[in-house]
Formats: sequence, structure tokens, C-alpha cells
Amino acid sequence: MPHHASRHLAEGPRVGIRHFTYEDGAEFTARARESKDLHHPWLFPPTTTQAYTAYAGRLIEDRAKTGFLVCEKSDGAIGGFININNIVEGGFQSGALGYGAFAHAAGRGLMREGLDLVVRYALGPMRLHRLEINVQPGNAASIALARRCGFRLEGFSPKMLFVDGAWRDHQRWAITTEMITPPSRH
Repeated sequence: MPHHASRHLAEGPRVGIRHFTYEDGAEFTARARESKDLHHPWLFPPTTTQAYTAYAGRLIEDRAKTGFLVCEKSDGAIGGFININNIVEGGFQSGALGYGAFAHAAGRGLMREGLDLVVRYALGPMRLHRLEINVQPGNAASIALARRCGFRLEGFSPKMLFVDGAWRDHQRWAITTEMITPPSRH
């Protein structure tokens, strides 16, 4: 698959994060189709060009959302994606995270590195104060990632989100600026 050269917003040792583009559609949808078994029943990223265009468009054009691709630095391959939805400014300065690894990258620590980069970018240059991850209790891999990246379990919401044809229970995990940055001494 062709990889498009792009400037990363932030980089770690193995991955960089960058925003979605419409040109990423072919690679993204191919990776999503290859990863269908990994994602089901937790998430359903777009697997067609038309669906990707609509999905990416919302992330690119809606100020209340933004999306990041986790790309391997070695070859530019898209290893996963992390989106911030429901961004609220003002006194709240918060957003809700959603993410998924692609099968070829799963279990290699790339999403951990990518999520750490997105958290630092969101709580830094984006000036958000809080990020929340809502995870179905049976999604052990997603819960483990949230825990490894320093999120704290804040609660349980029954029938919170409509996923895969039904209202599903979710655990709420969150991180705030204070949890990653020592308090300033003024």
C-alpha cells in the first residue's frame, strides 16, 4: 500500500501521529477490512471509500471532533487511529476518546505510544483539560490500554452507548492535565 509522506504532530520512538486526510482512504479502509475480526464487536471503522470519506470529513471539518492516525515511523504505515469526539471548550475543556489498532499493529505497543502522544498533544497544544474513554466492560484490550496510559477508572454507565445494535454498558476512564503534568508553583 502506498504511504503518503506527512508531517507528524508529535513523534515517539516508533510512531508519529498526524491528522486524517481524504487521501488516506484506500489504506485506512484496507486495514479496517483486514482487522474486522479484531474490532468486532467493539467498533466498526469504515471499510468502503464512501464511508471513509464521510467519516474523515466529520473529523476534518467538525470543530467538535479531531482524528489522529498512528503511523509507523519506519515506513509510514497506518497502525491505528485515535479520535477525540465531543470536544467542549469554555470551562469544560474536555473531549471523549475513541481508538482502534489495526491487526498488523496489534500487540506491538504502537497504540500505547500513539495514545500517549495524543494525550500529551490534546492536553498540551490543544489546551484541553480532560479526556475520557468509554469502554465496554468486556473489552479487556482497550481497558488495559487506558490503564497503561495512566487513565483512572471513574465509573460505570449502564446502557450508555448504542453499539452493534444494542445499548451497551460502559466503564468511564479519564485523565486530566494534572495527572500528567506536575502542578506549577506560583
